[in-house]
Amino acid sequence: MLEKTVFTKLLANAFDIPVSVTYWDGTVEQYGAGSPVVSLKLNEKVQLSDLAGMPTLVLAEAYMNGDIEIEGSIQELIASAYRKSGSFLMDQSGFGRSLVKMLKGHDKRQSAKDIHSHYDIGNDFYKEWLDPSMTYSSAYWYRDDITLEEAQLAKVHHILDKLHITPGKKLLDIGSGWGTLIIMAAQEYGVESYGVTLSEEQYDFVTARVKELGLEDKVHVSLTDYRDVDDQFDYITSVGMFEHVGKENLALYFKDVSDMLVPNGRALIHGITGQHYGQGVDPFIQKYIFPGGYIPNIAENVTHILDAGLQLDDIEPLRRHYQKTLEVWTSNYHQVYDKTIAEKGAPFARMWDLYLQASAASFESGNIDVIQFLMTKGAAGQGLPMTRAYMTARQN
Repeated sequence: MLEKTVFTKLLANAFDIPVSVTYWDGTVEQYGAGSPVVSLKLNEKVQLSDLAGMPTLVLAEAYMNGDIEIEGSIQELIASAYRKSGSFLMDQSGFGRSLVKMLKGHDKRQSAKDIHSHYDIGNDFYKEWLDPSMTYSSAYWYRDDITLEEAQLAKVHHILDKLHITPGKKLLDIGSGWGTLIIMAAQEYGVESYGVTLSEEQYDFVTARVKELGLEDKVHVSLTDYRDVDDQFDYITSVGMFEHVGKENLALYFKDVSDMLVPNGRALIHGITGQHYGQGVDPFIQKYIFPGGYIPNIAENVTHILDAGLQLDDIEPLRRHYQKTLEVWTSNYHQVYDKTIAEKGAPFARMWDLYLQASAASFESGNIDVIQFLMTKGAAGQGLPMTRAYMTARQN
């Protein structure tokens, strides 16, 4: 009885949309005025002592295990919690107390282990819901009517166009994924491109793709920690990478970018960034999706960029682009949801559904952003056109 009374008080101020809740004893309560937008069913009691410390982790695990069922949009439910002032779902105070301990020890061995846990669960799994380019980062929706693949290729063009590349020079992609960027850079921009990754699955995929295209003399990929690269490049790109290096390594990451650039070389760093002060880590994401991950706020990144001796040419927030990308991924994933259950089990399938929709909700609410930082190892704007028009000339 106590648990239900406490839950009633918590849920009454958790969302800014009307929500229906069916409790474990069969009773139904509605919170908020109007017809329920989302319905929750609590099949089992949730321990209040656990909930008090890390609510998102406890509730996520309950959903993964089927103790909580959700009818309606998970994205809409979570976005409403982010919007609701005073929602208990936003209080991760218990997690905050242990955050420092969890963020320590991000050495090369741990980085490889963390990357393996996320990216090496199988290329076949990602092929099911990513686009044919196998691009696993925010797309660039310069028009509403383009496909996901077109938007992903537009993102790569947007990055390479911003760099204002001169053919014949060298480009390094830190965390090169499934290789779309380094292949496009060589084929369409005339550079000799290099990629480094810690994912064996991605390395094998890119190696085979480069051989298939006959680009062995122009595109090079290695299974290497970026900290072990001993060379300099005219251009450096890094997409969705700095979120993995850990809070304690961010300064070194930007210093390494600077050290690997030639004088007046340029870098385009694209990653998830907070436009607010906060922990930068969610316990559910930390435990199940991106162990060792940390999302820095924009002030942290700019400070590290300046400390590394780099100067900013451009900063572009792309929050809505990642929201839409995640919504398309979710739609694709739902088409293979039953297959995922059959192959990997219901808890895994629910975990990824929750991850994709919760991430979309985070971008929708402004809880997180994705930002491109264009910078020069030298005076800002060195070698670039006088206006930003060149960056979008391709779309226009």
